[in-house]
Amino acid sequence: MKLRIALFCLLGGLCFTVPAMNDGHFGYWWLSGIVTAAALAPALRFGPRHMLAQFGTISLVLVVIGLVCTLSEGVVFFPEMKQQMLASGVGGTVMYLIVAGVLTALAKVLKLTDPEPQEVAHRPIGLVGPLVLASAASYVVYYLIFGAITFQFFTKQYYPHATEQVAAMGSWFWGYQLARGLAMTLAVVPVIYTMRLPRWQAILITGLMVWVVGGVGPLLVPNAMMATAQRYIHMVEIMSQNVALGMTAAWLLRPKTHTSQATMHAVPTA
Repeated sequence: MKLRIALFCLLGGLCFTVPAMNDGHFGYWWLSGIVTAAALAPALRFGPRHMLAQFGTISLVLVVIGLVCTLSEGVVFFPEMKQQMLASGVGGTVMYLIVAGVLTALAKVLKLTDPEPQEVAHRPIGLVGPLVLASAASYVVYYLIFGAITFQFFTKQYYPHATEQVAAMGSWFWGYQLARGLAMTLAVVPVIYTMRLPRWQAILITGLMVWVVGGVGPLLVPNAMMATAQRYIHMVEIMSQNVALGMTAAWLLRPKTHTSQATMHAVPTA
């Protein structure tokens, strides 16, 4: 199985190299794809067992976290690139849907999916809405704390007009970040609710997935908008925000259960 997972990451990573035909940096795009495929692999192995559900789960993560939430942040701090970013949204969505389809098919060919039908414990339906909103609100807190630290000590030189841009949006800026936190939380709900693993593993995997898809993957590739040091700083900054968000969402939405003695990765009914 380890060999099949490694093969999945290597072959799946090639799906992300299409932009290299125009932008170059094939090796960086492939590395980015390998890391992203590795982050999505647990959802394909221990998540839904049917291909359509698998496709929906990972395409939601890729499109919402990897594209929409990334572009929505970019248009705020790179207003001069707004039209170009928005125009790339449609093409990016199509590309990610194709990638999700290829990864799902590849997982099927390599027989990655664990066939065991373990139960996954859920919160009562009446609590889901408030807990999703609480997760979204937590992202605003993480963004405020870690974003402020990063800006003050590391990235202020790269964004000389950031303070004015945020001030111009006023309180709408925090509503904007709340909406981004809500979108990312909703994008990982299918992952959290189908991950046939113990709670702590699901929490860790969700956090890493949100970080990789929404930060590490895109930032591994050199781009004209950011210097190398700037990209690396943002990787760490996004880790502090996105890992915390993903782990918070999974921690809130997955109740505690007793680990099954039958299998190490089973989650029995609560």
